[in-house]
Amino acid sequence: MRFLLAATAMAVVFGAAGTAQAQDSGISGRVDRLEREMRAVQRKVFPGGAGQTVEPQITPETNTNIPGIPSSSPLNDLTSRVTALEEQQRTLTGQVEQGQYRLRQLEDAFSAYKRLTDNRLKTLEDRSTANAALGGEDTTVPSDTGGAAIRPPAPIGTRPTIPAPGASTTPANTPKPTGTRAQQVAAIEKPASGDPAEDGYTYGFRLWQAKLYPEARRELEAVATKYPTHRRASYSQNLLGRAYLDSGAPSLAAVAFYENYKKNPKGERAPDSLYYLAQALIKLKKPASEVCKVYTELDQLYGDKLSTEMKAGVVEGRASQKCK
Repeated sequence: MRFLLAATAMAVVFGAAGTAQAQDSGISGRVDRLEREMRAVQRKVFPGGAGQTVEPQITPETNTNIPGIPSSSPLNDLTSRVTALEEQQRTLTGQVEQGQYRLRQLEDAFSAYKRLTDNRLKTLEDRSTANAALGGEDTTVPSDTGGAAIRPPAPIGTRPTIPAPGASTTPANTPKPTGTRAQQVAAIEKPASGDPAEDGYTYGFRLWQAKLYPEARRELEAVATKYPTHRRASYSQNLLGRAYLDSGAPSLAAVAFYENYKKNPKGERAPDSLYYLAQALIKLKKPASEVCKVYTELDQLYGDKLSTEMKAGVVEGRASQKCK
């Protein structure tokens, strides 16, 4: 029994030794192969002989941060982000306040301009009212007219004659108003035919004929506004422009003429308004090209409806403006 145990132990020892020897042989072979390969590399790198060394080109850095490790705590990161957001909010708040300040400045400037304009208009109205109370006529003459007053042409029947440029515009057989302003207005007879539009135009025409221009404008504007579809609306709007033109306000006259032509192109006085629009533009010293356009449109749209006097006026007007 003891013999068997001893034999078994010897077999295990020799088996283990054989295994270890086999492993040592395998490792030694691998080491020998590596040494041979290394010597081959050395012969390639150092053909002049062994014993030489090469300093490494990449050296390990010191005191470097290892990737993946945060440089600060999450609380510090969150605090810095909140601080950045607060800075952005303060910037936006400042921009909004600047915009509101500029808006207030614009509103204040507009309010001041509106007050100044209202005061000027009130001054003009008060001056006109005082002048009317003293018995004078509306003699406000804009600077662009050179101080020259515009006189109405002589009327024929209930329709004023269209004067040629340069011709005399003094009404014939028109009595000069006498007395105070109120007496002059009261002397004008108001018609009563039962047609308010017809009566308003006729009364306005009589006031215009008597050179009572402010009163004539009120009557004519009322007819054009209240009765836009009446045939006398075209007459009233055109004569409203004439009243402005005769009282030395070519800017307002041009607006009245243009509105009559544009809003009621088929009206009986649309050609007259287009003709007088050219006269107003000349008084305003507008470029000749604009005046020529008006004359051209007048010929194209109403050439066959123009009276002899108006045709002659167009020819002279085109010649004076050197229209092609």
